[in-house]
Amino acid sequence: MGAWNGWYHVTGSTYGTWIRGDERGWREWHHHEHVEGDYRNPPPPEAGERQRRQSRRAMKHPPVRLDPQQRQVAGEALVAMLAHQGAETIALCVGAEHYHLLSRFLDADVRGRVGRAKKNASHIPRSHGLPGTVWAKRCGVHPIRDRQHQVNVFRYILDHARDGARTWSYRKPVPPLRKDSEPPKADG
Repeated sequence: MGAWNGWYHVTGSTYGTWIRGDERGWREWHHHEHVEGDYRNPPPPEAGERQRRQSRRAMKHPPVRLDPQQRQVAGEALVAMLAHQGAETIALCVGAEHYHLLSRFLDADVRGRVGRAKKNASHIPRSHGLPGTVWAKRCGVHPIRDRQHQVNVFRYILDHARDGARTWSYRKPVPPLRKDSEPPKADG
């Protein structure tokens, strides 16, 4: 089933915050190994102990948690690069460990375009003390089914502000595309 009018709900996390063997549930790449449960009905904690230890050993640096300023800067960089690539974004939230965005893409290369936006958004937080790798690999791409689904996802994304996420919607201007790693100028 294709996306309604090219709209997608895209989700992702920061580096190392949702790993194989996670207590909240996980999926093996291409389902090579069957894993019971999901984030709503997680598997027993001992179920992924081996994978969890292996994943932690393979990490090159500690998990990344974004502070409120880094969330703001990263969110603006994501929106700016998506707009630069021709994607129309109407809602985005960036939390300490994950992001959600609702965008219309001109073609089916959703993961490629989001990957380039994540790359752009990784350069900016470096000036704020983060390592080079900010985002986890890949992203979840969920096609929007119809107008009501789009409205529900839009509200869901903006509701993350209650949990401390930085949000952006089409009601705000698209930030300029920054090609440097300078922190934004403070308003005031």
